[in-house]
Parts: sequence; C-alpha cells; structure tokens
Amino acid sequence: MNRLHSRQIIQPATIASRQNCTRLVIFFMLLGVFFASAAYAVPHGPREQAKRIHDRIAGVPPSGADLAYMADKISDGFPLEAAQRAIENSNFYNVTLKTHVAPWTNRDQSLFAPLNDYIATVIGMVYNDADFRDILSHNVIYTYTGTNPNVRDYNSSNNQHYEDIEAAGINIGDALKSNEFNGSTQQSKVGIPAEAAAGVMTTRAAAEAFFTAGTNRAMFRFTLLNHMCVDLEQVQDATRIPDRIRQDVSRSPGGDSRIFMNNCISCHSGMDGLAGAFAYYNFNEGSRQLEYTVDNVQEKYQINSDNFSFGYVTVDDSWKNYWRAGPNQWLGWEAGMPAEGVGAASLGREIAHSQAFAQCHVQQVFKTVCLREPSDTDDLSQVSAMIGQFNQNHDLKEQFKLAAVHCMGDEDIT
Repeated sequence: MNRLHSRQIIQPATIASRQNCTRLVIFFMLLGVFFASAAYAVPHGPREQAKRIHDRIAGVPPSGADLAYMADKISDGFPLEAAQRAIENSNFYNVTLKTHVAPWTNRDQSLFAPLNDYIATVIGMVYNDADFRDILSHNVIYTYTGTNPNVRDYNSSNNQHYEDIEAAGINIGDALKSNEFNGSTQQSKVGIPAEAAAGVMTTRAAAEAFFTAGTNRAMFRFTLLNHMCVDLEQVQDATRIPDRIRQDVSRSPGGDSRIFMNNCISCHSGMDGLAGAFAYYNFNEGSRQLEYTVDNVQEKYQINSDNFSFGYVTVDDSWKNYWRAGPNQWLGWEAGMPAEGVGAASLGREIAHSQAFAQCHVQQVFKTVCLREPSDTDDLSQVSAMIGQFNQNHDLKEQFKLAAVHCMGDEDIT
C-alpha cells in the first residue's frame, strides 16, 4: 500500500516535470529557428531594396553614390526612378542584357554563348529605345566602330569581330554611350539585299544556328520558342488545311496514314505554311556565311520530295498564317494585319505584333530579374500590368525596371 501510495503521489510531479522539460525543448528549438531566420533573412529597408534593384538590373553592386541616390528615391516613393539609375549603369547592357539574350542564339538555348551579331543587335536596339517588335524585321546590325586596334572588322564569314570585343574587355554599354557601337544596314555588313533583312533572324549567328542544313523549319521553331515562348507541341492543330505541307512529309509514315492525320498534320499544316518565308535562305557551310538566293528557292526545300510527290512544292518565299483561325487564335494575332505575306521580314512583323510575343518577353524579363517564375496572384497581376505597358510603348528597358521594383522586397536567403 505504501509503495502504491508513493507512486500515486510522485506520478503527477513526474508528469509535470516532463511537460516542463518538453516545453523548454520546444522553446529553445523555436528560439534557434528565430535566430537562424534572423541571421539569414535580408532586411528590406530602402538601402537593401536599392541594392537588390541594382544587382538584378545591372548585375553588379551599386557605387556608394548610386546606392544613396536610389535609397532616397525609394524612401520618397519613387522606386522607378531608382531603377532608372540602375538601367543607366553600362553593365545592364554588358552583363544582364547580354546574358538575357544569349539563349535565343543557339539550339541548346545556353546562356554561355559568346557575344555575336544577334546579341549585339538586340542590345543596340534596346539601348536606342527602338520598338522592340522590330527585332524580327528591321534592316539593322550592330558592330563596334571604335578605334581599339585589337578588334578586327566585322566579317560575315566568322564571329571574330565580337570575340575580339570580349577579349579586349570592351564594355558594350560604355561603347554605346561613347558612340563606338553603332547600327549599320545588313546589306552593308552581312551582304544580303535590303529586302532580305529580317532583324536578328538574318544575322550570321542566327543563320549558323538555325539555317544550317535541314529544311529551314528550325528557324521557325526556335523563333516560336524564343519570341513566343511556345513549342510546336503547344500549337498542334489538326483542323487546319494541309495544302502547304511539303513533299518530304510522308502521308503514311510506316504505312499507317492515321499517324499523319492524327499527328504530323497537327504541326506541319501551320508550320509549313509559315516557314515558306525562309525559302531563299541558307547557311553555306563552305563560306560560313548567310546565303540568300533572290527569287530562287533553296534546294533544301526539295529534300525527300519522293516521300509524297503530290505534296506542296515551294516556288517562292510566300507564307500563310493558318493559325489566325482555329484554336491558335489564343496567340493573339494583331487584328488588321494580313494573314499572309512574302519574305522573312513580313513574317517577323506578324509574329512580333502578337500578344504571345509581348507576353513571352515580359515573362522572360520577370524571370531574369526576379530569378523565379510568376508564382501567385500578385505576380500574375504584375505581369499583366507589364504586358499592358509593353503594348503601349514596346520598350524592353521599361520591363526590367517594372520587374525589379516588383521584386525588390522578395525574401532572399543568402
């Protein structure tokens, strides 16, 4: 009885003691989490926000004077003016914008591509506040025009001019400001007729990546990927008329016509109708140059013509956009523009004036600056506002500023 009684007396005290110990353990665990969070969370005062804006836009830390100016602007309620100071830093062009554009210039979509005429032309057009939609149609190419003896002249057979710029440590932003990096016509540099020029699509870098070998469908596909943010799988539509599908596409692959009707036609009816715009272009592997054959369709358009002899025979560089009707109207083709045309430049305008083009480039800027995809209602609302702004002024620089201000208060674990 004494033992039982003793247990009955001691047990409540033991339970209370254990509960207190548990509470203490939980308390110290939470305290540790608090101090760990405090150690790693970046405070978000005006100076921290100013530094983040500058880091994300220019890719380098701000000077003391820039940091003070930007912090004051944020404190006064003018964060876009703070972002403007970061845009004025030459490294916005030399670092951030160069890295942003590089994936558009190669099939691997690598941001480690060397500087080339495609990247340089986009940078120059953005610096000079060009209508960004003109990057797919304008007759322009940017080259270094300064006096540095280590930079060889532009050569349409190689990329040495731009490799020399990087090797010499020339900051493109500084060169633009000092008028040592300028635009020229593509006929004067690349050696193609004025009517053949189609912005970055007819730079040497684009030709080497997307006009080499094949059937020129690669140029169309990567233009979709880079400038509309969609791949062919996302625009499949088996309801479009197949009259522009070329002879090289078998109508019964493996002896089964259902494969063509349910799969091949979904991409080729739209793609082949549009890719006709590139019929006169080729990247010549011998001369290592972009080749344009006036009024003469490249032989590659007749590859495997025996696969289906009744298929479409390309006779010129005309194109038709069958995706203006049907499910791919969601790409937002601009009303009032023609649904067909001649040549790459007119196709470039058709693509660049779409809502998909605007949305694609806004979202790409958001990801570059915020280091993440839009993730919540606030982000999506911001992206929508940015698209509206882009549709008004077509200024890509403005998008970097808007994105940086939106993300200046993001949590940042260092």
